Amino acid sequence: MRGANDQILTVAQMRAAEEALIDAGSSVDALMRIAGQGAAEWIYRLAWPRSVTVLCGPGNNGGDGYVIAEELRARGLTVTVIAPLAPATEAASNARAAYRGQVGTEDELPQGAVLVDCLFGSGLTRPLDEGLVDLLQALAGRHVHNVAVDLPSGVESDTGVPLNAELPDYDLTIALGAWKFAHWTMPASARMGQRRLVRIGVAPVSEAAMLLGKPRLAAPRADTHKYTRGLVAVIAGAMPGAALLACEAAMRGGAGYVKLVADSLPASTPAELVVDPFAADDPRLSALLIGPGLGRDEAARGKLAAALARDIPTVLDADALMLLEPGMLGARTAPLILTPHEGELTALARSFAISAGGKRGVAAMLAASGMVVIAKGPDTHIAAPDGRIVLAPPASSWLSTAGTGDVLAGLAVSRLGATADPFDAAREAVWLHAQAARMAGIAFTSVDLVHYIPNAYAASL
Repeated sequence: MRGANDQILTVAQMRAAEEALIDAGSSVDALMRIAGQGAAEWIYRLAWPRSVTVLCGPGNNGGDGYVIAEELRARGLTVTVIAPLAPATEAASNARAAYRGQVGTEDELPQGAVLVDCLFGSGLTRPLDEGLVDLLQALAGRHVHNVAVDLPSGVESDTGVPLNAELPDYDLTIALGAWKFAHWTMPASARMGQRRLVRIGVAPVSEAAMLLGKPRLAAPRADTHKYTRGLVAVIAGAMPGAALLACEAAMRGGAGYVKLVADSLPASTPAELVVDPFAADDPRLSALLIGPGLGRDEAARGKLAAALARDIPTVLDADALMLLEPGMLGARTAPLILTPHEGELTALARSFAISAGGKRGVAAMLAASGMVVIAKGPDTHIAAPDGRIVLAPPASSWLSTAGTGDVLAGLAVSRLGATADPFDAAREAVWLHAQAARMAGIAFTSVDLVHYIPNAYAASL
């Protein structure tokens, strides 16, 4: 069920949601008090008993800053407001009038424990003036911790693109009302530190993107057997090690039976893995994976075309994505999941003649042609054919090692075989992958990662 707490809104959607609250009897001033007091609670926990500086801009984000400053002052903290620009909205002016504390000057900048950036929020579309950037940087350098309210100043909300160079890093970013795309989209998201959400009563928006949450998986039923849990096959290619790694992940991802499609037994094949050159033709097959270690020669292209022609639920990864052409899809009706990294996504955009900008745009356009797309990376986007978009919270940066993509592909085919729903399978696979990485700790290999999948699965039961 779609909820208000995990939705991700564009600037336009957020404005419409706030207008709906006002039409229902609230006011800009009331919403500002709720947002500012909620943000102040997080800042107080970080700052107490040390001093706080609040940098206030001219708009309603600056108004939030005045509310935060007064709330912290009333709780006993030493607070200084720096306001390089006068309030330019009625609500910000009212919040400024209600602030009873100290106002500093740009001539003598305060030094303290926490800087609160309320200069500009999610509506910003143009770069900050050079003087404001210099002021923000100077204040950030004079404080131990930096906190951004709504968004760091100088970041475009809908894309996550910094509008200025040399913006500071933050220890904490407090989203107001709803998550914005920049909170979970690179490159801006890498500089936001911890993220927290302050709710102001925004209702669920039906068209909103969503933040990936923990799936609700289940143990096998008492009457189940290996085929009802899903028979999946992984097609080997020129480099069978990648396919073996995907099989190892698939065996732990929920499917009841995993087969490797290969003409001979590769070295290091686990005893529990069945190697069957004809497995892809088995009528009981629930899902198929092709791509890891496939190669990019004509033999690989032929394998891909044959796999797609079988019209069974299929996951395409790695080399298969580089070989895929729209004509190969033919009259397919079965679900299809693609798992491209950035380079593969770029190649797919060329192949499918997609000119939409950014990861989210390309993934959405690809998905619209009838497939689920896991555009993986430090800001993983999952796009469905019906327009649904899910963004994943950042996973461990230790995933940036060879073979972890093969593990994700194995999880995706396992979940697809178990659930038959490609969007659910994609979300579950991404979550299990990230959870296994969290449990694996530091400096793990892709083989290490595989062995934490059962623990990740247990965490979702």
